[in-house]
Amino acid sequence: MRIDLSKRLKALPPYLFVEIDKAVKDAIARGKDLIDLGIGDPDTPTPRYIIEAMNKALEDKANHRYALDQGLPELREQIAAWYKARFGVLLDPEREVLPLLGSKEGIAHIPLAFINPGDSALVPDPCYPPYRSGVIFAGGEIITMPLKEENGFLPAIDELKQKDAKRAKLIYLNSPNNPTSAVAEVDFFDGIVQFAQKNDLIVCHDGAYSEISYDGYRPKSFLEAEGAKEVGVEFHSLSKTFNMTGWRVGFVCGNRDVVAALAKVKANIDSGIFTAIQRAAIVALSSGDKHVREMQSLYQGRRDVLLNGLNKLGMHIPQPPKASFYVWVSVPKGSDSSSFAKRIIDEADLVVTPGIGFGKYGEGYIRIALTVDENRLKEAIDRLKKII
Repeated sequence: MRIDLSKRLKALPPYLFVEIDKAVKDAIARGKDLIDLGIGDPDTPTPRYIIEAMNKALEDKANHRYALDQGLPELREQIAAWYKARFGVLLDPEREVLPLLGSKEGIAHIPLAFINPGDSALVPDPCYPPYRSGVIFAGGEIITMPLKEENGFLPAIDELKQKDAKRAKLIYLNSPNNPTSAVAEVDFFDGIVQFAQKNDLIVCHDGAYSEISYDGYRPKSFLEAEGAKEVGVEFHSLSKTFNMTGWRVGFVCGNRDVVAALAKVKANIDSGIFTAIQRAAIVALSSGDKHVREMQSLYQGRRDVLLNGLNKLGMHIPQPPKASFYVWVSVPKGSDSSSFAKRIIDEADLVVTPGIGFGKYGEGYIRIALTVDENRLKEAIDRLKKII
């Protein structure tokens, strides 16, 4: 029997993190002691109080039934309360908040609500791959917004061709940025709101890394910009904030019509989040910022160790991170990101992510994740000394 893949599936590049995972498994099978700085998966466990809340919720048989697609009212209310406390943004929990099976799910599905075959979306490059794949699955065309070092790795919307801006229906943004760690301030978001209003664009901002920041810096929300809720939505996740990557719980909030459209897509594709997980998420979001401060301190120590080591090796760091748990590093002259990453895994037993995996404009860089402890980071620097 001949199995013929759809044009949409054929149009997708190999999913970056699946390829990295294969390389890691192959090296481990050969007995290598790998230090994995590739995938951004927190290495510390979910806080105990969240696990205890989950255990308690599991004992309630009422939580073992199908969950509401819109999420528990108590969870939506807690998300709105968290947003008000963290960003000063007021949200209607009934119409402007929608829990998700992780923010990735919503990010990838939202083009299905607005993109018809042949429509276009503005997508940053380099970027988190689901921005691109979500548009492809909807049959849309990608209009690339280069993230360049000279622009602080933020999209230069004033450099976009007017015809491209006018024919696009969506624009994806991400701050703190994965993979570059760049951050946007409210004045940048103000400009995005004006740009979206002028060109009838729906803004989809990914703020998943807003709670991982350094030196007292506090990342901003897109929804803090005046008029932001008129043009778009913001995605968040409990994965990085509360070390809940495997739990699959996130949310989208903002423009009520956009939220409603995504909710309609979800109602036809998946089910609501397991209710016991929602109960645990409520506890997480209502717990204050003690855990967040602890994680910020942990990652700052790791960031400082890595930056110090890379600087001593003479490696160029275009923009030391103020937020996110990634460091974006230039590859040595004469190398490309893929060959350099392969050399690192082959000769130093280190896993890093080649920038080209995030898009054309990621070439010339590697991404290093701060998801191992300080001792392993120091060992990673020692291993790099042998090949730099």
